[in-house]
Amino acid sequence: MKTPHTEIIINGIVSNGILEALQQEYGNDLKIMEDGKAVNVFETEWYRMVKANMKPGDYVRICQEKKGWTQTELGMMLGGIPRQHVSNMERGVRPISLQTARKLASIFDVEISKFICCAA
Repeated sequence: MKTPHTEIIINGIVSNGILEALQQEYGNDLKIMEDGKAVNVFETEWYRMVKANMKPGDYVRICQEKKGWTQTELGMMLGGIPRQHVSNMERGVRPISLQTARKLASIFDVEISKFICCAA
């Protein structure tokens, strides 16, 4: 059975958080209309700006929420680390070690680079 088409109409200025959530949920299937014309979300200024500002902790939070896991559950999967430790990683208060980045990449089945901070 084919998944039914979902149409969400938002008029006016849309926050980055809403667009980010839609992109995370629908991925490559997300189509954005500007002035009545479809645009590729990955070619929009909004996407470039959001992508440039994403930090490793943002990816942890997004991946964890997408799976529907709590910080406590993710901490257990990471070897029993406390919920506050996960929270601190998400907020960028605590750096993500290479070992933890490897575990996160394995748990979420994504590239390790999502969880490694690049020095500017």
